[in-house]
Amino acid sequence: MGVANNLTAILNFLALLCSIPIITSGLWLASKPDNECVHLFRWPVVIIGFLILFVSLAGFIGAYAYKETLLAVYLCCMALLIGLLLFVLIFAFVVTRPDGSYGVPGRGFKEYRLDGYSSWLIDHVVNSENWEKIKACLAETNECPKLNQNNYITADQFFATHLSPLQSGCCKPPTICGYNYVNPTTWVNPVNQASDPDCFLWSNDQRLLCYNCNSCKAGLLGSLRKEWRKASVIMIVAVVLLICVYLIGCTAYRTAQREGRFRSHK
Repeated sequence: MGVANNLTAILNFLALLCSIPIITSGLWLASKPDNECVHLFRWPVVIIGFLILFVSLAGFIGAYAYKETLLAVYLCCMALLIGLLLFVLIFAFVVTRPDGSYGVPGRGFKEYRLDGYSSWLIDHVVNSENWEKIKACLAETNECPKLNQNNYITADQFFATHLSPLQSGCCKPPTICGYNYVNPTTWVNPVNQASDPDCFLWSNDQRLLCYNCNSCKAGLLGSLRKEWRKASVIMIVAVVLLICVYLIGCTAYRTAQREGRFRSHK
């Protein structure tokens, strides 16, 4: 193997390694309760990661076996996949940039407003057509029941705890309603019920809770936003490395062509 082909093979192996954190990030996102219920965001990153893995493997074989056509296909496909991954990252950043969370005095958790999120997420994720399926799926998760396993003896103990966006939006009524605490998923005697339409939608029925509330929709979007922001950090590092590997690989490929390495092994 020539030096240029050796370098190309090594770079393809590095690109293959770069696909692992992308796949891992995608699987982590897919395992979250909110992504289990929102199928639109569940598998795209995993699919792109596996495509990068397979294309990198093809490039490695092409470099090792002096297959010029296979390497050319690898370079074209990898350029498309890097572009697709960049599009997904930029799009996710844009649609998750608005933040509908806000602090509540005397509470260890945040609450969430639906109108604080991007119109694209509201129109395509939590619209009325999708929400019936999503809320039924959320009701089957363990997000709300596990709150009752923490043995909060007093209301102050519960108010001081950290809640996930889903728990804050779906498992309790909004603080502004003035409900009195019985346990994390049972609240009675609101003193300010007219302050928010969600106050009338709260139910102590454990199958309903606040799953019909806008605060629950906002909590779902808040959870998606938080998880995608975390996963994006890993994917940005991976895509930067992929771009560097790709550019060096292009140079090594052209060098191998000039040296006639492919022709001499046909």
